[in-house]
Amino acid sequence: MTERAEILAPCGSPESVLAAVRCGANAVYLGTQGFNARRGAKNFSEDELREAIRYCHSHGVKVHVALNTLVSDAEMPEALKALESIYRLGADAVIIQDVGLASLAKEAAPEIEMHASTQMSVQTAAGINLLGELGFSTAVLPRELSKSEIRSIASKTDMRLEAFVHGALCMSVSGQCLLSAFIGRRSGNRGLCAQPCRLPFSCGSKEGHNLSLKDLSLIKKAPELVGCGVSSLKIEGRMKRPEYVAAAVTALKNSLEGKTDEKIDAALSSVFSRSGFTDGYFEGKTGKAMFGIRTKDDVLSADKETLSSLRRLFDKETPLLPVSFRLKLKRNERVELQAECCGKTAFAVSGILPQDAISSPVTKEMLEEKLSKCGGTQFYAKETDIELDERLSVPLKEINTLRRNVLAELEEKLSETPHRRFATPELFPKRRSTERKAPALCLRFSDPDQIPDELDGVFSVIFPLGKAEEFIQRLRGKKVVSIVETPRGIFGSEDTVLQELSRAKELGIRCAMCMTADGISLAKKAGMTLFGGFSLNAFNSYGIRAFEQLGVGEITLSPELKLSSIKHLSSSLPTNVIAYGRLPLMLTRNCPVRIEKNCTECKGKSFLTDRMGIRFPVVCGDGCSELLNSKPIYLADVQDDICTDRITLYFTVETKEEVKAIIDAYRKKEKPYGDFTRGLYYRGVE
Repeated sequence: MTERAEILAPCGSPESVLAAVRCGANAVYLGTQGFNARRGAKNFSEDELREAIRYCHSHGVKVHVALNTLVSDAEMPEALKALESIYRLGADAVIIQDVGLASLAKEAAPEIEMHASTQMSVQTAAGINLLGELGFSTAVLPRELSKSEIRSIASKTDMRLEAFVHGALCMSVSGQCLLSAFIGRRSGNRGLCAQPCRLPFSCGSKEGHNLSLKDLSLIKKAPELVGCGVSSLKIEGRMKRPEYVAAAVTALKNSLEGKTDEKIDAALSSVFSRSGFTDGYFEGKTGKAMFGIRTKDDVLSADKETLSSLRRLFDKETPLLPVSFRLKLKRNERVELQAECCGKTAFAVSGILPQDAISSPVTKEMLEEKLSKCGGTQFYAKETDIELDERLSVPLKEINTLRRNVLAELEEKLSETPHRRFATPELFPKRRSTERKAPALCLRFSDPDQIPDELDGVFSVIFPLGKAEEFIQRLRGKKVVSIVETPRGIFGSEDTVLQELSRAKELGIRCAMCMTADGISLAKKAGMTLFGGFSLNAFNSYGIRAFEQLGVGEITLSPELKLSSIKHLSSSLPTNVIAYGRLPLMLTRNCPVRIEKNCTECKGKSFLTDRMGIRFPVVCGDGCSELLNSKPIYLADVQDDICTDRITLYFTVETKEEVKAIIDAYRKKEKPYGDFTRGLYYRGVE
């Protein structure tokens, strides 16, 4: 197996830890009881985490702990307590989404690695290198990348890269999905996604599942992934049973070693799939073939015999760790045994002296045989060095005892908890409520034809980067700040986006609304003033500070924050919220409409309809699609509740006449009419 190819296994329970370790995983990842993206899993108590780390480390396996959700200011003290516990118990890495928590973790727990969750939505080398500035050592890549895109990223960064190789495949780019939150307050960014995308959605067919993808499987292509520059191969599935973990780890290990086991491959498919598997993104072949659902046959395919055979893979210890023995058996000296493994050394000394042999002296062959019997442990004898005087006798059971003692000491040393000092960071006081000016009005347009003739009193106009020239022509003579919006999806187009930003600057545009870390990095390179978009998921005061330290001069807050929480944020940056608009609920790289219509038939005016008959517009651009909310956020009549420096009216599918009417309504603070939502600004998320 290639040395740099780490097998990283999911563990939702202590039994899954046994399955992962005994089947050959190099590392496991798991969650504690809070602040992780699988809050619905059993997860680990502090005692269970302590035991899991001890067991894994005694087997030479690393432990990564997920703290990969957005954290509010009020929750930050509790999140730091969780981090302190993880840190002191000796975990090797912590997986983080929230930039605010990352900034505190870098300060408080410097001896633990930080891995950037795929929830951070970083898709380019430029963005990944920016993660290095935040203190991350590993980036978990989006599942939507092709092999050529992964190879390109690896060639432009020194960051260690981790990629999903098997498991569930979300329709939305991770970290860019608000569907579950807006439908039922169960936030995917907070670890409680209700998976509404697995329910029927179609643009014509009543039985369509246009938001449900098959599970990903790149296990057979794992060597290719390693060849592209990926160091860690990650299996998804902390909600799945230990037998699934055993099958996936075994199949992946076989693939990396060039082995084929049809029984394991069949078992992996039967234990969990959605109409089979897909490698569409990796091969650059999106389309209808990638879609699938969990059928009755899929559910029933994992029979008792299959599960029993998989359990046998981890029902006892596996010899995983090589040990070098050195035995010293000298006349008139106590017998000494030394063992070395994974940089640790253990010693054992016999309580008796060897005797002169009367008839049958011990031989090196006899001693080697005894030392090689490490059965029932995680160790195996890699080499033995025996220093033996001639014609000596010693009870062979004494050699067995020495071997057991020395291996027990080795296990203890491997599982020792490191002594780490946690530097508890100073948390911000709550910002007191003060009298504020009315927020300035910002307008975001999708198309230049939406711009009204009169823009008096408007602070800024935001528009897609790819349409900069058209917008500048329409805005000529208008006294507004022009801001280009970087794409949320920059898959494989890093160089193109940088060129477009440079061109925008030549046109006189000085500001960029950066929708991801990729956008921040590229806009920095282009020498532009940085504004942070809503999809950066700025959820707390510490995240705002972290973005400010990266050079961001204004931040649009997460639409999952309540207005009452926004009121108490501490920020030295101007803040903004989306106060109107059909908010994008999903960013997808595989168009959900193209299953039923081609682009000519769609004409950019399609909808997905759910099982209740509710219609969600779908818009496309920059190689991605966005699923918009069925109804717009409307806050015109409650603007006094908004404690930010700016508000943005986010126009997507509205006509010029509708835009004008909405702007007038916000100027007059009119009550809503028609179908609307307050979003999550009063409900919040779980």
